[in-house]
Amino acid sequence: MRKVSAFSAMIVMFSVFSTGAFALTADEIMKKSQAVFLYPGDDFKARVMMKLISKGGQERVREMMMLRKNYGEPGGEQKYFMYFFQPADVRNMTFMVYKYPGKDADRWLFVPAINMVRRIAAQDKRSSFVGSDFTYEDISGRNLEDDAHAVVKEEKIGNRDCTVIKSTPKASEMEYSYKLSWIDKATFLPVKEEYYDKKGELYRVFSADEIKDVKGHPTITKRSMKNLLSGHMTEVTFLKTDYNVGIEDSLFTERFLKQPPKRWIE
Repeated sequence: MRKVSAFSAMIVMFSVFSTGAFALTADEIMKKSQAVFLYPGDDFKARVMMKLISKGGQERVREMMMLRKNYGEPGGEQKYFMYFFQPADVRNMTFMVYKYPGKDADRWLFVPAINMVRRIAAQDKRSSFVGSDFTYEDISGRNLEDDAHAVVKEEKIGNRDCTVIKSTPKASEMEYSYKLSWIDKATFLPVKEEYYDKKGELYRVFSADEIKDVKGHPTITKRSMKNLLSGHMTEVTFLKTDYNVGIEDSLFTERFLKQPPKRWIE
């Protein structure tokens, strides 16, 4: 009887695993993805090259330093600081974000041409980030609680096995109706995202074009966003990337928006 019971238990266990009873939910997958995509390390520093490419192939280049610090667990408070080197029309411009769980982030932009710090209103978070195809919200990320998530299917992107998640905004004022995310099962990074408008038509596509290991963190070092309506595309390359560099809290102040410390922007 004991042998039969043990055998039966093995059959039950095999059945449970084969039916995917222990599979992660859509919310769990997106939480893991948020952690590895937006929250790796205690802090983060990268020299970033952003290339804006028109439908006709004309290119404009923006170069900046991006700094980010985490406060607490993934999904919690974060602060971002960005300093622009080129071109001339954005040189010395800085951008700062205070990101909070469960509510809109605070965003500021220092415009040196008029020597003014401008607060970016919450409703402007979906506006273009310095003329690119990325929005302000794309740069610092979106709160997971703002969307309803559901597993749609499983699919390969190149040689990566992915789970496809549909994220539908809970607020009706969003300009897109839903987003599909291809989450790599191995790294939990989003290797592709598709945005669909209110008519259900695809209009914007994100792609992770290169992933490297940086200090044990899988990191998207090349990414792109394409607007299918305008034909415009933005390519972003992280030229130098590092984690846990010891960024001080004092960096994230209005004072340093106007005059960033050289040690952090060199």
